[in-house]
Amino acid sequence: MINKVNIVYKLYTDVVRTQGNDASDLKAFDKDGKEVTLDFSAIDAEFAKQDYQNKRAYPTLEQQLDMQYWDQVNGTTKWKEAIAKVKSDNPKP
Repeated sequence: MINKVNIVYKLYTDVVRTQGNDASDLKAFDKDGKEVTLDFSAIDAEFAKQDYQNKRAYPTLEQQLDMQYWDQVNGTTKWKEAIAKVKSDNPKP
């Protein structure tokens, strides 16, 4: 799951430790223990670009395989419809 702490580590390669978990209390520190100044607008923008991954909840693999089996047996397309709905409801940015 993508969260803002993951984004901090992605954007700031010198960060080795964080404290807190959202904009109101998130702090980051380098290898010497010095606090790294964070640009929260950049963190929020990157989070928004990647948050679609959190929202794109596909059925489990077991459920998908079961749908595929029954689609073959019954001549239906429920699996394709389920996957297409997740993709259309949560498009990549």
